[in-house]
Amino acid sequence: MNWWKHPRPDSLMGTLNSPVYLRWTCILQMFWLYALISATWLAKGFHWDWFIPTVLSMVVYVTCYMQVFFGPIRHMVRNCVTIMVMGFALWIVNPVSIGYVVISLSMLAFGQSPKPWLVATAACSLLTILWVNLFNIPTIHAWILPFVGVATGYGNYLYARGIRRDVLLRLSQDEISRLATLAERERIGRDLHDLLGHTLSLITLKSELARRLAIADPPRAQQEMEEVERVARHTLAEVRNAVTGMRAGDLGCELVSARLMLEASGIALSIDKPADLALPTQAEAALSLVLREAITNIHRHSRATEARVTITREGQAFSMRITDNGCGGLAAHGNGISGMRERIRQIGGRLAIDSPLKQGTELAIELSPVALQERVA
Repeated sequence: MNWWKHPRPDSLMGTLNSPVYLRWTCILQMFWLYALISATWLAKGFHWDWFIPTVLSMVVYVTCYMQVFFGPIRHMVRNCVTIMVMGFALWIVNPVSIGYVVISLSMLAFGQSPKPWLVATAACSLLTILWVNLFNIPTIHAWILPFVGVATGYGNYLYARGIRRDVLLRLSQDEISRLATLAERERIGRDLHDLLGHTLSLITLKSELARRLAIADPPRAQQEMEEVERVARHTLAEVRNAVTGMRAGDLGCELVSARLMLEASGIALSIDKPADLALPTQAEAALSLVLREAITNIHRHSRATEARVTITREGQAFSMRITDNGCGGLAAHGNGISGMRERIRQIGGRLAIDSPLKQGTELAIELSPVALQERVA
């Protein structure tokens, strides 16, 4: 059962990151095989001429069906077409086998391109008309198949496209984070090289001078060692700033990630911000995390079509507003909101929420001039 828990990476389940919905779809669509026999038995009575081919078709169906979800995705069209052809062949003696055709069409829509699904739906619709005329199949089937094939296929296509966009979004965000981390490491490396290369050389020279003067001129040697101590302390403070300091572009990078996430969800994001976003380290880190949480809430829960982030900076006064036109009704004291409030409170700011039901949500964050000045100092 390892293939069920950990599907191969090039399978449909693997490329879609094994979503729970798709797993349940895979299980539930197997139960229709009961109707394939029971409904036909009730309608036509038991006859070997339809019972034997129906049972044999189930073996082929289960094999191809599982291959669609857990086999190589490049073989998806081949497996779906096999089920489709088998359905038309069995249709002559078992009218319920129209389900084979419908399910194969719906599964084709999970593919990476909608073209096979659309072409197969058109071909099956024409072939159904021919089957109706040749084998006295009820005319209603000629209407049912294209309608159900298009309806179920379109839903599956939209679902799979959304999952793939989310997967690509996560990969994009991971890549952005990786590149940002790499850039930060390079920055710290450059800063440390520029900083320590000069100051360590200076400390070495003054230490050697103090050693030579220790006997000949002790007061001068003491003076040089005091200078070494001063330079060393100053260098230590600069090293700490270089190592612990965050990127000045953290909030800017978070805005880029926000745009990627929302646009992948079909939500248009507009950003209004000043050219210079220079903020104290602690304030920028907290604001970045709050922005990330707010954007995640919009992506997951708002059902919005538009969102906006407005950042203003007038002297030492700073404000950030995050709005959307979604369903509103955001709980003012939920866990996520409580976390955002706590982060803003720690940097001396204030967070206000306005989220009337069905009228969107606005998060307003303000940092006072005093709070920013205290953290710059």
